[in-house]
Amino acid sequence: MPAATRLHFTDAPAAQELIARDPLALLIGFCLDQQITVQKAFAGPLALQGRLGHLDAARIAATDPAVLEAVFREKPALHRFPGAMARRVQDLCAVIAEEYGGDAARVWTEATDARALQRRLGELPGFGEMKVRTVTVVLAKRLGVCPPGIDAVLPAHPTLGDVDSDAALEAYQAAKRTKKAEARRAGVAEKR
Repeated sequence: MPAATRLHFTDAPAAQELIARDPLALLIGFCLDQQITVQKAFAGPLALQGRLGHLDAARIAATDPAVLEAVFREKPALHRFPGAMARRVQDLCAVIAEEYGGDAARVWTEATDARALQRRLGELPGFGEMKVRTVTVVLAKRLGVCPPGIDAVLPAHPTLGDVDSDAALEAYQAAKRTKKAEARRAGVAEKR
């Protein structure tokens, strides 16, 4: 499968292109993807690049934490929790710089199989089990990263990795909201 030239996780075409072509941008987007909208999370790498003038893992890791936090807090803030997420992104960049020589793509290009890929993703700061599964699907379905055993680890349910257009993102998010509402109603019904 050829790699997508855009990942439709945000509404800014330049941000869609950046996260599709730059592995560090993609990982930063996933790092930011918590307690904010998907669109804001994946627009974050482009905004960060614009504010810093680069997306270089070693340089971000070496940035004075107070300076990086100020960059995250600059209006509009890159995240609803700019201090915590500046630290998380800096920690992510430190791992990429130290363990992968600054080349974020090595997280997946050097994985011997799908389980190794998921283990490597899970070792990244801020990447829990659900995020690891989602990144795996995005890599496989959108970017053509298919190490041996990939079919065995891909979830059967829809994920962000199934989003291939702006309309598909809308539909995915609507379905997710409906599922959450149903779960809340079921939880209320169980408590009665």
